[in-house]
Amino acid sequence: MAYTVRFSDATEIQVGPDEAVLDAALRQGVSLPYGCRSGLCGTCKAPLRAGEIAYPEGQPKALDSAEQASGMALLCQARPRSDLAIDTEPLEEALAAPRVLPARVARLERLAPAVCRLFLRLPAGKRLPFRPGQYIDILLGDGERRSFSLANSPLQDERLELHIRHIPGGRLTDHVFEGMAEGELLRIEGPLGQLYLREDSSRPALLVGGSTGFGPLKGILEHALASGDRRTFHLYWGSRDRAGLYLHELAQGWARESGTVTYTPVLSEPRPEDGWHGRTGWVHEAVLADFPDLSGFDVYMSGPPPMTDAARSAFLGHGLDPERLFYDAFHFSHE
Repeated sequence: MAYTVRFSDATEIQVGPDEAVLDAALRQGVSLPYGCRSGLCGTCKAPLRAGEIAYPEGQPKALDSAEQASGMALLCQARPRSDLAIDTEPLEEALAAPRVLPARVARLERLAPAVCRLFLRLPAGKRLPFRPGQYIDILLGDGERRSFSLANSPLQDERLELHIRHIPGGRLTDHVFEGMAEGELLRIEGPLGQLYLREDSSRPALLVGGSTGFGPLKGILEHALASGDRRTFHLYWGSRDRAGLYLHELAQGWARESGTVTYTPVLSEPRPEDGWHGRTGWVHEAVLADFPDLSGFDVYMSGPPPMTDAARSAFLGHGLDPERLFYDAFHFSHE
């Protein structure tokens, strides 16, 4: 049995009783705002105007009791128990529907003590249509999933490139760093996410990354440069120490050779042995020191939740149009 879900612009989708509303929308090519897809960030929250929903795994963390009582629903977790009317409009730009594919580990490359670059190869003749900056999920055997941004341009999609930071005790990252071998078979789902290059914009862009949040920004910049995009791109990359800037020379090369990219690395806790003479502090504060008025910019950002949460609040307070802020909210798992 499927239920009909109707959005405020009259778009309708069919959703199974055991399917999340967001998953069904993406499957049918209807783009809705979302971030983590795990009930933690609240990006997909919307008013439920009619109908009944359930949360089989309990009330999501991003939805408090008062919000639930007022009729708010978290679409990445909500399962319909009747036809629904939801007061939100799908995004105008349709994205490729996510699909599940097998992928083999083509290569592993250690970029820093705690960062590995993983290349995945899809079956012969298969490609994953994605926008620069989107992410995929690696599906684990028991239904768990781990999200990783794509660090390559869709124009160079023979292999999918992921930048993976080691989370000690992390179920998947421990395996990547300690036991994964070339040729291993994985299952992935994608493309996913709303951090992707808006190619129809002419506004200058600020790209703000923390740690392996550099990965999707790399994919965005490589795509922009390969496609001849003449916008100005200001890349800010924050790390605790110099080792965390694991592709520093690559970014320097873009700034030196492109004519459209500037690059500002920022270290929050440089070590004495780093010999660092560049910017220090928090990366979003460096952005605001250079650009105190963000009203004319597009901002793409990716990094740990404390960074993206702080940056979002600060950037909106400095004139950034919330509709010109693009990011995906990742929350690390330690299991």
